[in-house]
Amino acid sequence: MHEENKAAANGCGRIQSGAQNGAALLALMEKTGYSMIQQNGQRKFGGPPPGWEGPPPPRGCEVFVGKIPRDMYEDELVPVFERAGKIYELRLMMEFSGKFIGVCVSLDNCRLFIGAIPKDKKKEEIMNEMKKVTEGVVDVIVYPNATDKTKNRGFAFVEYESHRAAAMARRRLIPGTFQPWGHTIQVDWADPEKVVDEETMQRVKVLYVRNLMISTTEDKIKAEFNKFKPGVVERVKKLRDYAFVHFFHREDAVAAMSIMNGKCIDGASIEVTLAKPVNKESSWKQHFNGQISPSSENLLGFPIKVDGTQKSLGKPASLSVRLNGQHSPGPPEVEVERSTYPIFPGIKLTPISMYSLKLNHFSSAVMHLDYFCHKNSWAPPEYCLYSTTSQDGKILLVYKVLISSIADDSQTYFMPEKLCTTVEDAKELAAQFTLLHL
Repeated sequence: MHEENKAAANGCGRIQSGAQNGAALLALMEKTGYSMIQQNGQRKFGGPPPGWEGPPPPRGCEVFVGKIPRDMYEDELVPVFERAGKIYELRLMMEFSGKFIGVCVSLDNCRLFIGAIPKDKKKEEIMNEMKKVTEGVVDVIVYPNATDKTKNRGFAFVEYESHRAAAMARRRLIPGTFQPWGHTIQVDWADPEKVVDEETMQRVKVLYVRNLMISTTEDKIKAEFNKFKPGVVERVKKLRDYAFVHFFHREDAVAAMSIMNGKCIDGASIEVTLAKPVNKESSWKQHFNGQISPSSENLLGFPIKVDGTQKSLGKPASLSVRLNGQHSPGPPEVEVERSTYPIFPGIKLTPISMYSLKLNHFSSAVMHLDYFCHKNSWAPPEYCLYSTTSQDGKILLVYKVLISSIADDSQTYFMPEKLCTTVEDAKELAAQFTLLHL
């Protein structure tokens, strides 16, 4: 047996406060022929196993197991998991909780969210900084500021060569241990991009256009995309600095994507991709075992039928919001000046309607959604409250939002994928989720 295997097993014996457990691990390694290495706060059993030939198993072959009892180790876990099939690798973390275990498909996420970065930093600068302290960096995704294209939005997504590399980087980048450019950054898992099957993507005839100028109109976008072949664009829906361009035929959408990607409109170099479809059924599915199905970082504008009416539901990948401790890309950045001013004697106050204001006067998603419905001549949003009980007895809440179109008498429901502990948070989250998909 390799010396590192003995060291790992003996170390385990000390952690388990008994030589018997250490002996059990040694016996397991002798029986299976698997190696065991302890490093970076985890123990790796196998990877690859004895006699393995060829590349490692592809993505989708890994499951995450949580809430493992503190006194349970590989000698007990391996026989349990082997019932499902041959184990390629088992990685056991050194920090555990003591409840019933939960099992779900591992997300195999290779992307980290990095927040609170200086807005004047470019992609190359961020990549170089990340490469200084982490290994396996393959790409950095940075979005330009909606109002000033020379600046970023204060966050970036860092792509790593593997899930393990991303996990190790996340440990290294714990706030306080690394301060690039003298700033304390925020680090968390990015919501992984959903994989859409090729058959579904072959039916997409909607393009997602990013990095538009705020001043660019829907008519201008339609005219630009109609230039290569007049009359191919059905309609355009623009939201702040991004838009969805709907085509009558898929072949025209594909051709336009190739021609228009990288072109300048009103001085801005645009990015054009096929919009990814929304799996409505799975996006509403709730996972109450501590695992919430993640939203896609690039879940964008695919037309679906609701009560016979075609609607475009989409989610722009832009500003990250933090709710219940998890980062997920959210709505485009809206910079709001939030200050108070004294009311002097004799000052004139004029009654106005909230709908006469501009979007930058709203910092609440609930108010923003109400405003959005009014501007589109829809009925006000209706909120339906639901509850469930967590494993520790907490009451958890979620709102389902009903959006009704007065013009065509259609209705669409939206429900976020997370539960909240307060009514205010639940309503705000539901409004945010609905806005992302309108």
